[in-house]
This record gives sequence, C-alpha cells and structure tokens, in this order.
Amino acid sequence: MLTAEGISFSYREKPVLQDVDLEVRKGEIIGILGPNGCGKTTLLKILNRNLKPQKGRVLMEGVDLEEMSKRKIARQIAVVPQSNEIRFAFTVRDIVSMGRMPFLDRFQGESGDDMRIVEEAMEKTSIKEFADRLISHMSGGERQRVIIARALAQRPEIILLDEPTLHLDINHQFEVLDLVKRLSREEGLTVVIVSHDLPMVVKYCDRMVLVHDHKVHALGTPEEVLTPENMRVVFNIDAILEHDEVLNAPAVKIIGSCNRR
Repeated sequence: MLTAEGISFSYREKPVLQDVDLEVRKGEIIGILGPNGCGKTTLLKILNRNLKPQKGRVLMEGVDLEEMSKRKIARQIAVVPQSNEIRFAFTVRDIVSMGRMPFLDRFQGESGDDMRIVEEAMEKTSIKEFADRLISHMSGGERQRVIIARALAQRPEIILLDEPTLHLDINHQFEVLDLVKRLSREEGLTVVIVSHDLPMVVKYCDRMVLVHDHKVHALGTPEEVLTPENMRVVFNIDAILEHDEVLNAPAVKIIGSCNRR
C-alpha cells in the first residue's frame, strides 16, 4: 500500500540514502533498523513527504505522494515523532484533539463526531482518565501514549513511529510496543517502526529492513534477515536469533561486540 521506488537523498552532497526500494504491506508491522546515522529517520520523513527525495518516488496505493496534498496524506498517514516534548500547557484532550486537524476547515471547531473519535482514541490507549491533566505533568511513557492517541485520532491507515522507545524506561518500552502491536492487530493498522534497538523491536515485527551503507542491506522476516552475518555487518555485533518460548516470538541474543576480540 506504500511503496518507495529508487529513493536517494543527500545532505549537502553527503549521501544518506541510495536507490532504496521498499514495499510496506497492509496490516503489517515492519521495522526499519540500523545503527544511528544510517538514514532511517530520513527514509521515514520521505515516506511521509516531509522530505522530498532527490531521486525516486513514494506511492500510496499507486498514487505519487507528490501529487497529494499534505492534508490528504495526513488523513492516511500519521506520525509519532522521536521527541514527545511539549512545552505548552496543553491538556491530554487538547493534544489528542490535534489529530482531527486534517479533517477540519480553517477556523472550524471540532464536531460531535470529532470529539467522539478523540474519546475513542484516548480509550484505546488507556489515557482517558488523564484527559484533563496537563501533558507537562506526565511521565515519558504516558506522554508517548498521548502522542500515539493523537495519531489514532487521525484515523490513519498507516502509523510511522520514529524511535518510539527512545528515552523510556524498560517497562514503558514494553508498554508502548505492546500497545502498538495490539492496535495493529485490532484496528488493522499498518505500522512502520524506525529504531536502532534491535533486541527490543524484533519481538514485534512481521518483517524487517536493515539499512547499511545508505542502502537496504536485507529485507524479509526476522528469520530471513537476522542472520549472524547480517548482524555482524550492520550492527558490528556477534549475535544469534533464537525463539522466545514465553513470548512465542523471535529474540536476539547478543554475544558481544565484534571489536572485543
């Protein structure tokens, strides 16, 4: 449903992405993984048309994003950014209501239907009890759920998450990713997760993309992608992929850095 074809991008003539092809399938959770600085976030911004590729194109259901308005894109693709810092005195309900903006005309207030959608988004993310609390008074994990609720209020087909577990305590990391997986399965949402945290994210992905040296190094299921050789090349670690019997999911066992020898 979302296809990148031959994407290349550079910052001041420094290559970041080169000839990247990627197909995001309806209803899947796909992880874009690689070390810091490999171009993952740049690719995510291009998938949302926040950046324009210098070469190639992105198609939504066969239509080039360059031919679509920002508002139309926002009705189909929602973004959960890397930072959830909000410095103004907004309540949780205020923040989640912002997800309805792509559907409102200028100077138009939210309708009864809009507010019902906002309430549903807060219910699904278990933050309804915090609706009138200032977001500045919430923990990092709670704020992340608010930003996900805002994305849900857009009623998107696709959610793009940029390092959704960054700066979160380990328990909140699991809470956020468990929530994302549940919403994907229950709502039929397509989810794209950008992360460098291979051991955490692998448990939740249907397919994975490893980005290395500005290109797609490997693409497929975790079992197909996370070979010892691929993890050695991309992450510079000695690791193996195992099956977690408790979670019934793949798990990465890291033995150590390749530099330890």
